[in-house]
Amino acid sequence: MQSLQAKASEWSGVDSADAFAIDDTNLFEKLGLQAFVNLSTDFYTRVYDDEQEWFRSIFANSKKEDAIQNQYEFFVQRMGGPSLYSQRKGHPALIGRHRPFPVTHEAAERWLHHMQQALESSSDIDEDSKRKMFNFFKHTAFFLVAGDELKKGQTQNPKP
Repeated sequence: MQSLQAKASEWSGVDSADAFAIDDTNLFEKLGLQAFVNLSTDFYTRVYDDEQEWFRSIFANSKKEDAIQNQYEFFVQRMGGPSLYSQRKGHPALIGRHRPFPVTHEAAERWLHHMQQALESSSDIDEDSKRKMFNFFKHTAFFLVAGDELKKGQTQNPKP
């Protein structure tokens, strides 16, 4: 059976080395907290204004302010900053935390569309950091898709 990381690389087109190039530099020290807050705010403004109802509905039970905070705290923690997310919410456990949501290929592509636009519009983040971050985001989005498919497989084929 192919690992979730291998599926994420295959589906995203981003190999693991490029996905985890974010670890080569402490992006939190380089960019600062406000860059992550701004990125998450811009991203979720785009998400909550999305013209496609099916995509907006994924976020319907979440407050925009909470989604922004969860995201930037996770990004800060993952990219070299303090463990803000874990201190407030516990281990990130991305697949488990996204379990209630339909994390499909289509949803991942739509999520990435908005993230790419938010990154492109950011004046707080240099081009090299944007590239590294987007590779990480793209790989992680499809890691979550692989996790969702594993969940469906477990649901459809329960163990005896």
